Amino acid sequence: MRRHLNTIYVTSEDAWLRKDGQNIVVEVDGAERGRAPLHMIGGVVSFARPGASPALMAACAESGIALSFLTPHGRFLARVEGPRTGNVLLRRAQHRTADDAARAVPIVRGIVTAKAANQRTVLRRALRDHGAKMDDAARTAIETAEARLGHMARRAAAADDIATLRGHEGDAAVAYFGAFDAMIQGDRAAFAFRGRSRRPPLDRVNALLSFLYAMLGHDCRSALESTGFDPQVGFLHADRPGRASLALDLMEELRPVLADRLALTLINRGQLKARDFTIDEGGAVSLTDDGRKTTLMAWQERKKRDLRHPFLGESMPMGLVPHVQALLLSRHLRGDLDGYPPFIWK
Repeated sequence: MRRHLNTIYVTSEDAWLRKDGQNIVVEVDGAERGRAPLHMIGGVVSFARPGASPALMAACAESGIALSFLTPHGRFLARVEGPRTGNVLLRRAQHRTADDAARAVPIVRGIVTAKAANQRTVLRRALRDHGAKMDDAARTAIETAEARLGHMARRAAAADDIATLRGHEGDAAVAYFGAFDAMIQGDRAAFAFRGRSRRPPLDRVNALLSFLYAMLGHDCRSALESTGFDPQVGFLHADRPGRASLALDLMEELRPVLADRLALTLINRGQLKARDFTIDEGGAVSLTDDGRKTTLMAWQERKKRDLRHPFLGESMPMGLVPHVQALLLSRHLRGDLDGYPPFIWK
């Protein structure tokens, strides 16, 4: 089993990253703020504008450490990676499958079905945790969406073309996010949710979700590259220059489990407050430096939590799930598994 390595998140906007021996060093205004040995690190995500030294970037590339740069608001900027060492036979199988609808449909069917099922589980857990103190309208909204998602998961499981499956995925998202506001039991005035808004997020809940999705995207892309995939060529998401379509595919079934549930926990437990967000003149909402730190600490802790993988029957940290799913997908494309077993959260 792959070892769960740490990810360093650099949130200070004026931080500089450099290499010292076999260590990553973070400096702010010339003063060392932290260091970590390279062999213990699986990725570095920096929200700092100054950047990193060429020596550190070379060391990360040589060690297979993903080094990603984001704006302080969480928008992806760039990624440093070493020479591609992916399995050429796996990539050829991936490309052939993406061009063959008959082979791609079962994979997409599993992704969409698992996503709807996992969204349904998030709704069920909200009822379990907070149902007794919800008002009738909120409880009814969640119960209605939960029933619709069950129906949509069954329809997706029977679909036989990608266009139909994309439609089911979109319908499931409408039902799920239509009930998302009802699951918010914290400061409802500050965290009102009226539907997904992305570029830019227009409320605090969307800002939090987008930030967590960016973190999940980094992990999914790293998992695919370490397995040998081409992250640009997906099955559910169409090819688009500059888009890591396969990473987006892998994210779909994991969003409810790793990101959405954590967002609700942070809000409902009061770990994030209205003051942890800023709103610019154009109405875009983003996390403050303190808000990012709180979220990233919770993200790291969630990835350390153990769960039992539904297909393998083994206990593992949540942070390993993207790597396991990438490995299972590679085994399917190589012919070692008859189908791709998506991750369905219990």
